[in-house]
This record gives sequence, structure tokens and C-alpha cells, in this order.
Amino acid sequence: MTSALRKRQAAKLALAGASLALLLAGCNDGSGDPAAQVGPQPNLPAIRQYLFPPINVARIVGWKENETPTVAKGLKIKALAKGLQHPRSIYVLPNGDVLVVESRSPAIEPVHRPKSVIMGWIEKMATSGGDERPSNRITLLRDSNGDGVPEVQGTFLDHLKSPFGVALVGNDLYVANTDAIVKYPYHEGDTKITAPGTVLTPLPGGPIDHHWTKAMIASSDGSKLYVGVGSNSNIVENGIGAERDRAAIWEVDRETGRSRLFAEGLRNPTGLGFEPQSGKLWTVVNERDELGPDLVPDYLTSVKEGGFYGWPYSYYGKHLDPRVQPQRPDLVDSAIVPDYALSSHVAPLGLAFYTASALPESYRGGAFVGEHGSWNRQTLNGYKVVYVPFRNGQPDGKAQDVVTGFLDSDNKARGRPVGLAVDKSGALLIADDSGNAVWRVTAGG
Repeated sequence: MTSALRKRQAAKLALAGASLALLLAGCNDGSGDPAAQVGPQPNLPAIRQYLFPPINVARIVGWKENETPTVAKGLKIKALAKGLQHPRSIYVLPNGDVLVVESRSPAIEPVHRPKSVIMGWIEKMATSGGDERPSNRITLLRDSNGDGVPEVQGTFLDHLKSPFGVALVGNDLYVANTDAIVKYPYHEGDTKITAPGTVLTPLPGGPIDHHWTKAMIASSDGSKLYVGVGSNSNIVENGIGAERDRAAIWEVDRETGRSRLFAEGLRNPTGLGFEPQSGKLWTVVNERDELGPDLVPDYLTSVKEGGFYGWPYSYYGKHLDPRVQPQRPDLVDSAIVPDYALSSHVAPLGLAFYTASALPESYRGGAFVGEHGSWNRQTLNGYKVVYVPFRNGQPDGKAQDVVTGFLDSDNKARGRPVGLAVDKSGALLIADDSGNAVWRVTAGG
């Protein structure tokens, strides 16, 4: 590298650092009441655009000894496992064994702009485990008597590539890595898989891999796998060509590996579930940034086959995003309004419909949502698990706070919730990727 090039890069980094310092200093960005954006008809204020967006990063401090999240009345919580490395999602096997997917970003997205440098710093500040301890693996927890203390904890499957989604159909275990669905042989009671996997179908990965997590769920008859594939940018900064087959939910034939786009225009569908009464597929979606502290609301929605949900051309139906040129009025005209807003920048990453009976009756039949939390509004939003009540297959009423306390009194993050699951006893499990723990919520207290 020449001396002149080094000087230019140093200048860019200095500019980025100065910009970051300014942004982190904070100011009143006019953040509104998040409650006004929860429900089927959220308040949508006027667009605000920025050279650099407002930033308020909740620094990770971790959990002290004997600290736990706070739960709503009638519930209690304790750790099922600690000392993990970025637990991102959870899958419960038929025999009750719990699979915890520990995963790190592939970190292959190229950096071309000072803003990209800033965003990289933000990601490091807002996550835990900066060392190289093992991750990109699946850990098995076996709690045979249901007392919340696993008798077995060990590596079930490793040497994976930024995994996230897991699905078991018969004796076939599918893992959604960032770049492919891989199939492994599984037999009930296995505590470790050593057999090599076989690729069922590739998924969009590099050379850019902005939204790298791939959520996955199997259809009720096991014939199809549904996979959430996020966009390759916030709002096509990397070019529309980089978005091919992204911002969509894929439907994959389990026998042949053939795939099609089941629904499109979903910026980052990160949690998938089948609503128990209607049997319809639902998802939670992380919407776009940099239009203001109260735009655009993240949401929970049913997924219509062949449906288009707006990204990148419009948001929340037909509200145009002026940053995207040329526009596609033909697509915008067909854009579907999501079913239920969760408010802006809460970053929903986990979804679990509750059909068990172990928790109080008020939590039955609806959906738990894990909100990872905001970084781009002055008043922090999310950082909790909420419950959305359902009636007749649709959301019915305001989302209720169920698990909070991930932020301390100084707005530093002890942890951040991600994936959710319900264990064999009916307890709610929460993957905490910044607290490096799995929490277990039961009735009582």
C-alpha cells in the first residue's frame, strides 16, 4: 500500500470516527411514543432523511451474578444455560432435547463508505463475545425431568457457516446456514451428529451478505421448507442486482431441493411460525432505517402466497420511499399492508405461537415476539419479549410486555433477546445473544 493511499484511508477513518463521536453524543431526535405504533393501524409520521442517522447504541455489560430478566406477574424466569457464544435461535426436538444455535456473522460485507465503517463499529459495540471462542455450532441441552437444570450439555453439531434456522422432518435434520440448507441424519436420542451433511439447496450468501440469518420452518406435512432470506442492504445501496432472490420467503421442496419465491418485498423476515387456528404462515419483519426515529414500524404479518410487501419501493402498503429510483408503480400498487405493527426499530427476531397450557391462560393461542432492540433512535425501543393476543386467527389487542429488564437503569444492555421456542413442558425459551444465555420462563412467582 502506498503512503498516499494510507493517508487517504486514515483520513476516511478519522472522518468516520468523528462522525460516530458526534452521533453518539446524541440529541433530541423527536422520538415519539412507541405505543402509538403498535397494532393494525400504526401512526406513520412524515419522513425525515439524514446524511448520517441518529445513533444511540446500548452498550453491552452482561448479566451480573444472580441477575435475571424481569417477567410479568404470574411468571418466573431462570437461566437454562449460560456461557454460550451468541445463541441466536432455539429448536426443541420431539424427545424434549433443546438445540441452541450459536452463530456469528460471516462478516463478509464489503466496506466502501465512511458510513459502512461506522455501522461496523456499531455492530461491535452492540454485541458481545468479541473474542474467538467457539461459535457457529449447535449445542444440545437435555433436561429429562423438566426442572430447568440440564443433565446434558454439549456440542451437537459444529463447523457450521453462520447457522440460524433448524427443522426436523422424520430422521432428517435441516440446518439453514447463511449460504445453504444442509441435511444431516438424526435418530431420536442422539447427543452428537458426526456424519457429514449434504446440501439440499444453496441460499443467497456472499460476496455481500448484509442480512445473513436464514430463519426456517417445515410445513405441517413435512413436504416443504420455508426460509426467510433478508435483503442485502438497508435500501438497495448495493444496487438492485445484489437483491436478487432476497427480501423474500423461499419455499423449498424437501425431496428435490427445488425452490421458488413464496412471498417478496419483506426486507428481513427473521422469525417464522404457523398460526395454530388458521394454519397460515406468519413472520416478523425488520423494516428499513434512516427515515426517522418513528419510521418504519417493524411488523408481524401473515404471509400470502405470491404476495408483495413493499420493500424497497414502498413501506406499510403504498407509502413511497423516495430514496429508491427508479420506482416500480406496478409493484407498489399491489403492496400488501402488514397485519400488525410492533413499532419502529424494535428489531423483531423471534416468533413463537403458544399452544401449550403450562403458562397462564392469558398467554394461550397468541404469539410471543423477541425484540432485539433499536440502535437508531434516541429513546431506545424493544429489548424485550412481548405477547400479541390472537382471536380467530388474527391479532386482537395491544402487545403486552412479558420479559423485560434486558436494559439496566443506565440504558446499558445486560442482554438482547433473539429466537424463541416452547419446550416440551410448555415453558417459553429465549435465546439471549448478548447475554450469552438461554432463559426459561414458567408459571409461578
